[in-house]
Amino acid sequence: MKTRIISGAVGVILIGAVLYFHNTAVLPVAVAAMIAVMLYELIRAVKLEKNIPILVSAEICGVLTPFICYYKCNTPYDVTRTVNAGDLADLFMFTLVLAAAFVIFITWLRNHKKIRYEQVFFVLASMILVPQSMTTMLRLECTGENGLFLLIMGLCGAWIADTGAYFTGVTLGKHKLCPEISPKKTVEGLVGGIVTTGLVYSIAFSVYDSTFEPLYFIAGAVCAVIGTVGDLSASMVKRQIGFKDYGKIMPGHGGLMDRFDSVLFVLPTFYVFSEFISGHH
Repeated sequence: MKTRIISGAVGVILIGAVLYFHNTAVLPVAVAAMIAVMLYELIRAVKLEKNIPILVSAEICGVLTPFICYYKCNTPYDVTRTVNAGDLADLFMFTLVLAAAFVIFITWLRNHKKIRYEQVFFVLASMILVPQSMTTMLRLECTGENGLFLLIMGLCGAWIADTGAYFTGVTLGKHKLCPEISPKKTVEGLVGGIVTTGLVYSIAFSVYDSTFEPLYFIAGAVCAVIGTVGDLSASMVKRQIGFKDYGKIMPGHGGLMDRFDSVLFVLPTFYVFSEFISGHH
């Protein structure tokens, strides 16, 4: 328990430092580092971490994604140009993913007796899901003066739900949610996580905007549900593969995937809500 608490405290300090420098190049560097570790953990899970072409192509694609987004967010739109920086960034991103996929498929064809299609398509899905989801942190941050607040709320969306679900489950939990995948999760815990996140979102957004709207509670509730789906999905992968944890980078917690599995699903969901809320105002 002591190791877990110390490791968690160090993680909070690191996240706090990154958030303090949120409007600098520190943020894309930190996101790129997290993506690199998470992709390695997932590729290792399907036993392809020693296949250099697959590992390197997936990692390059993932690590460059936040920098492309950072460049796009910080390059002003020029109405006098036919092709703007944003268009070039999108084209480069598309080309990068296509090239990485091409390398992976070529490697598969050359090693088809050793590599199965499940491994290949798992890597392809991870290579797209993880970078795009984690890079949502930059998309939230560059939305304007509300960027830091939205970034914090996006990250908290998953972790608030986990906390609310844990304490509600310990206190009131009787009915198992998915006993074969995650034995400790309960229906009561899920409801507690939904209500807790909805209330925290309602209070935080109401204080920040000086207004109250039901949409705030709905956003929190949906993020809590989506986060649970992400958590259960990652747990199901571990159970089918036979892993206890994705890694050991956070002693007592496991790997980054073990800590950010729900965040992968919550961040994009929250980003959609944030865009809708800003458009609604």
